[in-house]
Parts: sequence; structure tokens; C-alpha cells
Amino acid sequence: MDRDLVKIQGFGVDSFSFDEAVDYAYNHHGQIVTVNPEMFSTASKMPDFAKVLSSAELVVPDGVGVEIGLKILGHRVKRIPGVELGKALIVKFSKENKSIAMIGAKPEVIENAVKNLKLEIPNLNIVYSHDGYFSNDEAIFNDVVSAKPDLVLVALGSPKQEFFINSLKSRLPEATMIGLGGSFDVWAGAVNRAPKIWQNLGLEWLYRTIKEPQRFKRIFPTLPLFVLNVCKERLFAGK
Repeated sequence: MDRDLVKIQGFGVDSFSFDEAVDYAYNHHGQIVTVNPEMFSTASKMPDFAKVLSSAELVVPDGVGVEIGLKILGHRVKRIPGVELGKALIVKFSKENKSIAMIGAKPEVIENAVKNLKLEIPNLNIVYSHDGYFSNDEAIFNDVVSAKPDLVLVALGSPKQEFFINSLKSRLPEATMIGLGGSFDVWAGAVNRAPKIWQNLGLEWLYRTIKEPQRFKRIFPTLPLFVLNVCKERLFAGK
């Protein structure tokens, strides 16, 4: 299966369905980025981060804003929530008796996430885990490389997790790696996802903002500005 990229804001986004993305991620190695409008905004201001996005082996539209933006540009690409893709990869790799590493979140969060995943997923083989509170990346890199995981899940927040994975992937060229933001909190039971009806309507971001008002400053004005920029992209592309 080859990648079929569509362009938005100067970056390529894979147009796979959810199941296709899972299969591609399992059969190919490297970095998976679950991209949202905030990350495009960061990339526009930070050239080093733009390079990371451009060099990723798989880029899926996590944020609903990206799905909307792609529709504006004429691309019918469905959103692939990172928390769901991450869980599907854990299940897929575990079924094939592959090993997994988890890095990030608070100590109690990753501990509970690991515990809950072990109860839920047969054959789960976590060969390395560490919370996100460390100052020496090299020490973590060395430990992960020694553990030789097939799948690495990193929840350090963006862009830190993307930079971390980008530095690690050359040392573990046979591994698949994905940045997952707050997914560990969900798996630990510390944060609840929006009810299904909110998810289906593409309003999970609004639900979380209502529940966590501190997110408002992060989302606004980034989301409306992103949609505006995509509208400009569509307008100028038509000239």
C-alpha cells in the first residue's frame, strides 16, 4: 500500500481510512504524526518543527479542524483520532506478539494506563515505560533502544513529543512511533472522552473545552485562523 497524500497549508496529509492507517502503520516503520490545527500553526512559526512534519512517515488528521480544512480544499478525508489510532495499534501489535514502549504523562497516569491496558489487551508486552518528567533525553533514548520495542507511544505534548520521536527514530529504525498527547490520561481513566454523539458530530474539542476551560486560549484564535487560512489557500489555488 502506497501513501496517497493531499496537501494543506503546504504539508502532506495521508488520506487513508482508519483501518488503512492501522495497517500501514503496522507494516511500515518510522514516525506517525497525528496533526491538528495547532500543530500547523506551530510549524508556520518554527521551521525545525515544519521539517519534522514534512519528514514523518505517516501524517493523519487528528483534529476536526484539519478534516474541515481538507473538505474546504475538496478532499474527502476522515478524521482519525490519535487516541483511537494509538489503541488500535497497541491491539494490532499485541496480537502479533510485538513489544511496546510507553513514554510520557505524570507518573501515576502512565502507571494506571499500563495497568488498565494490561487488563484489557491480551498478550500486551510492554518492555519499557517512563513518565514524562525527565531532563536527560539521551538517557531515555539509550534505555528505549536497549529495550528494542516494536511500537513506541510518546505522550509529551506537541511539539516536544514530535521532536523526541524524530530524534529517536534513527536509533530504532525498525520501530513504529507515534505521538499521542493526552491519550495516556484517557487510558488511565484520569480524563473521560466526550460522549459518542459529540464525537460523531465532530465536537469533541468543544466538549473538552467546556470541561477544561483552560484549553480555550489554546484553541482560540488558532482554530478559526486555521480555517480562514485554508479558505485563502482554496481561493488562491483557484486563480
